[in-house]
Amino acid sequence: MIRIMQETDIDTVAGIWLNTNISAHDFIDPAYWLGNFEMVKNMLAKAEVYVYEDNGSIQGFIGLDHNYISGIFVKSECQSHHIGKQLLDHVKTIRNELTLNVYVKNTRALKFYLREHFDIIKSGTDEATNEKDYSMVWKQLKYRANVRN
Repeated sequence: MIRIMQETDIDTVAGIWLNTNISAHDFIDPAYWLGNFEMVKNMLAKAEVYVYEDNGSIQGFIGLDHNYISGIFVKSECQSHHIGKQLLDHVKTIRNELTLNVYVKNTRALKFYLREHFDIIKSGTDEATNEKDYSMVWKQLKYRANVRN
């Protein structure tokens, strides 16, 4: 089940954020994620976050800042079970356009977003980590050019 995050979920969600970032971004020093943990935890309380819950256990979440996807995070033991896709599909029903940034070296996430019809619109460098990244965009089919109804 996908639902809006509640205040009581913040510790669990923040833990998923930290663990997933450390494992998915082995090219970034874990100290970076640990150093940002408290700030992110505070930001989560004010953010638009949807959690995927199964049998009372939060297995993943997606964070939005207007149309910007701050991230999709799924517990490592729950990855490859379509949870990320379900979370993304959910926000696609409430937004006409979505944007995000993904590290070039995060090939698994990059392939996922390309498969989910995101287009790379520019490349750049994340100033905080000095890692190359892509800015990507997804638009609902009715907003895409050359699509027949």
